Amino acid sequence: MARFKISKAKDVKEEKTSMSSPKKLQLLITVVNKQKTEYFVDMLYNFEINLQTVLSGHGTADDHIKSLLGLTDNEKSIIISAIRRDRANEALAFLDEKFRTVKGGKGIAFTLPVSSTIGVAIYQFLSNTFNGGQR
Repeated sequence: MARFKISKAKDVKEEKTSMSSPKKLQLLITVVNKQKTEYFVDMLYNFEINLQTVLSGHGTADDHIKSLLGLTDNEKSIIISAIRRDRANEALAFLDEKFRTVKGGKGIAFTLPVSSTIGVAIYQFLSNTFNGGQR
């Protein structure tokens, strides 16, 4: 009997240590020209992003600064996306390339850490880990 208890305790300990740790989340903030909003929202879904919110914004650069920086429009969209940290650098590299190559696709992007989430279902949705990560 004692052997069974030791064996069972060992199995429980091994089971706990073999569980994968949760994927960390970040908020990806992307600011783009308003006419390119749909393009960037659609492209970001390729990085397993399940939640995006788009806010309207207005740039404050005057005409001289706009011409100096090559900006064409003051109307902006701020795209707020929840992304797993392991996909964030890939998404930022993608955005950097698109900002340089897409006509009218200039923008800025950065990430902020998410320190906590409440609720397993919400976390699984945001991290795209529900049903083993299947979409």
